[in-house]
Order: sequence, then structure tokens, then C-alpha cells
Amino acid sequence: MKRILCLAVSSLIAPAAISFAGDASALWNQNCASCHGKDGSGSTMMGKKLNVKDYRDAKVQAAFTDSEAEKAIADGVKENGKQVMKPSKEKFSEADIKALVAHLRSLKK
Repeated sequence: MKRILCLAVSSLIAPAAISFAGDASALWNQNCASCHGKDGSGSTMMGKKLNVKDYRDAKVQAAFTDSEAEKAIADGVKENGKQVMKPSKEKFSEADIKALVAHLRSLKK
């Protein structure tokens, strides 16, 4: 009985996890890739203009925590008083923001 229950529960959870990861990738591609690149390299026209970091680099990723990344997505980023990344807390749910951070972490090589 336990085995059947575990299989039933895992068959419900696995598709949700796959969908969640797919949603994060789609969110990234629709909202972040224009500056950060689909691969996180930042080698886009806007990324180069804004001098965004290469999130594929493990050292770059080690320089900030997940909560700092969540805050940057939610509240935006200002440098020298100038808004360089718009806040997205009105656009994304808390779960979306966490998924974007997880996706960002997955870009590390």
C-alpha cells in the first residue's frame, strides 16, 4: 500500500517540478535574456552596455546569496542612483522570483 501511495504522489509531483522548471526558463527567456542572455553570459547589446555580470562564472555566482538575488529581482538594481534593472515584484510572484534565482544558479558552469 505504501509503495502504491508513493508512486501516486511522485507521479503528481514530478510533472509539477518539470513544469515549474520550464516556467522559470520561459520567464528568464521572456524577461531577463534581453540583458543577461539566454545562457547568462550577459553578451547581449544591452548587457554589454550595462556591463552585466557573466552568471555562468562560479566566482560571480559565489559573490551573492539567493536572498540578495531575490531582492534584486523584486526591488530592481540601482547603481550610482540610476535604475539599471527595473523592479519586478509587481510582475512576478514570490514563487516566480525563487524559480528565477534557481534558474540563474543553474547557469553556472
